[in-house]
Amino acid sequence: MYQTLRTSLLSSARCWDANSQQSYQTLFDRLDTNNDGKVDVAELRAGLHAMGIFRHGAAQKIVSSGDQNKDGCLDFNEFTKYLKEHEMKLWLTFKSLDRNNDGRIDASEIQQSLAELGIHLSKEDALKILQSMDIDGTMMVDWNEWREHFLLYPAHNLEEIIRYWKHSSVLDIGDSLAIPDEFTEEEKSSDVWWKQLVAGASAGAVSRTGTAPLDRLKVFMQVHSSKTNRIGLIGGFRQMIVEGGLTSLWRGNGINVLKIAPETAIKFMAYEQYKKLLSSEGKKIETHKRFMAGSMAGATAQTAIYPMEVLKTRLTLRKTGQYAGMFDCAKKILKKEGVIAFYKGYIPNLLGIIPYAGIDLAVYETLKNAWLSYYAKDTANPGVLVLLGCGTISSTCGQLASYPLALVRTRMQAQASLGSSEQLSMTSLLKKIVAKDGFFGLYRGILPNFMKVIPAVSISYVVYEYMKTGLGISH
Repeated sequence: MYQTLRTSLLSSARCWDANSQQSYQTLFDRLDTNNDGKVDVAELRAGLHAMGIFRHGAAQKIVSSGDQNKDGCLDFNEFTKYLKEHEMKLWLTFKSLDRNNDGRIDASEIQQSLAELGIHLSKEDALKILQSMDIDGTMMVDWNEWREHFLLYPAHNLEEIIRYWKHSSVLDIGDSLAIPDEFTEEEKSSDVWWKQLVAGASAGAVSRTGTAPLDRLKVFMQVHSSKTNRIGLIGGFRQMIVEGGLTSLWRGNGINVLKIAPETAIKFMAYEQYKKLLSSEGKKIETHKRFMAGSMAGATAQTAIYPMEVLKTRLTLRKTGQYAGMFDCAKKILKKEGVIAFYKGYIPNLLGIIPYAGIDLAVYETLKNAWLSYYAKDTANPGVLVLLGCGTISSTCGQLASYPLALVRTRMQAQASLGSSEQLSMTSLLKKIVAKDGFFGLYRGILPNFMKVIPAVSISYVVYEYMKTGLGISH
């Protein structure tokens, strides 16, 4: 009975035909039972129940999403805008699932699409999903059936859209400040999550090794370049090669690779805990809370592995024969400077996480939504190039904002090894750099840093895909 009622209510509300405004008006009038020109939560809840939609909180979420003037209900314009935007998302998801472009979704297409997202379904489960949407009994779902099933479900239930657009920390640019990767409950209950972390760590190791010469040049310029001692790209490479040979370009890379695994593991575990603390039971975490959880997880991981950051800087800047290796370096720092030396530059490093993670996430969300609004026609899956482009631009913007803090951190980590008697604080060092080199002195070394972004992202993506295939999590 409810299916008949639901079909009669929704069948005329198609955003894609010429009479869409009139169709939406018909649906709106039926939901507006007290004829006051507005649909409130109670009216919408009653309408949803009449159509057999009993999802807890659905009516409240729809009103909250569409309520632009914050009066607690939807007028016709707000209702229409919400439905049009929601229907566009439904259309994109439908097209993404319709693998053979025959205008219908079958069980194998549902299985294949969800498998690529790390969610493995049996044929029986896929058929059950189909049956819940299938109106005409064909065991295939066309656009009208898909639309009628989902039109008045709130948009956050479209897990496919969210997962296609997942902002992944796979794009390793050598600075581990990004928001950690997210996994579904299905992935967490299987072995998919740790395989993805292993694939990501391997991709990061290869990517960092491939771009290590540019990373060392960045650190070299951050510490040694100034107005009176200008170091360019060619000059910097020449100085390093003359001093230590070609292999010296990879100094500090060993520990930079070594710290990926513990940092990734700590960040992932901390992120899951912070998300639980910040989100309500059973609700999807909002973007700003996700940013907060990511920033705190990043801070927790950085606190745990920060001594390795200091060692990396010292090993990167070392002269030939200065240290026999990582342990020799740690022993000499401990003997000469004490335990506190392993946390030099810790405060600017911690402060740098917030602008980086916040801007990275905000720019990524903005770019993806812009692409979705203006260019998405047939699919919710934007493809590799768009995802890589969004990730590269967003991480570059994040770096641009946090770079002065990264430079100050590196200078503080390196001060003792330069034979400097004065150990300046963060604010004193900032003032000194600006006084001596001007504002742009805070951006010394940013050119090689930008130069490594595209190769780092490309290498890490390619290796990640190969690793996923090797570990059996790619189809």
